[in-house]
Amino acid sequence: MDIPRIFNISESAHRIHNPFTPEKFATLGAALRLQSGARILDLGSGSGEMLCTWARDYGISGVGIDMSQLFTGQAQHRAQELGVAAQVKFIHDDAAGYVSAEKVDVAACVGATWIAGGVAGTIELLAQSLRPGGIILIGEPYWRQLPPTEDVARECHANAISDYLLLPEFVASFGRLGYDVVEMVLANQDGWDRYEAAKWLTMRRWLEANPGDEFAPEVRAELTTAPVHYAAYTREYLGWGVFALMPR
Repeated sequence: MDIPRIFNISESAHRIHNPFTPEKFATLGAALRLQSGARILDLGSGSGEMLCTWARDYGISGVGIDMSQLFTGQAQHRAQELGVAAQVKFIHDDAAGYVSAEKVDVAACVGATWIAGGVAGTIELLAQSLRPGGIILIGEPYWRQLPPTEDVARECHANAISDYLLLPEFVASFGRLGYDVVEMVLANQDGWDRYEAAKWLTMRRWLEANPGDEFAPEVRAELTTAPVHYAAYTREYLGWGVFALMPR
């Protein structure tokens, strides 16, 4: 069980596997008014930066589930590094269908809503682990501006323009699912740059260290096209944010 190899290579030096920065996660933690002892479930927890830093800064406890064996190992190491290994646990597993045995104060899926077929399905899944009065966190892209054509949408890694909504429409969509939006923190273009551009140096160093690897041509192709592709499409059209929800 693992994610596609290209991500394990290109994001192997990332602590955060989305366009958030450490400052944005600190802003989100403060915005949620996290209390010591709060329990958090994080589906698609990546390298564990959100849970680990919140455990350090706010005294929360939590569990993270991720399909990447590499990222799960990095999360466990990060917990040791920050001295919070007794507070947070990271499990290498498929987050799809995972429900916490103990209800949590915050149930999060920050950038991996594919685990339940999209935003609506992921909210439904997270709600099964949520205590009354708890908060759901959804991290998801939205259109900063509508792509002019379906081809441009596909260049932004969408299947179609309809995959995402403009921000006002996206915020309104949570109400139709029966949830109040009680907070949001949005990535900025600097965050996008750090997420995307950091992959390029990692891929270049990997190619230098693994010239004979059978996967090297795919990494080389990605490195050749990714910088221009990102500057022309993703950076211009795609936004990203984390939205805090409470059931009505």
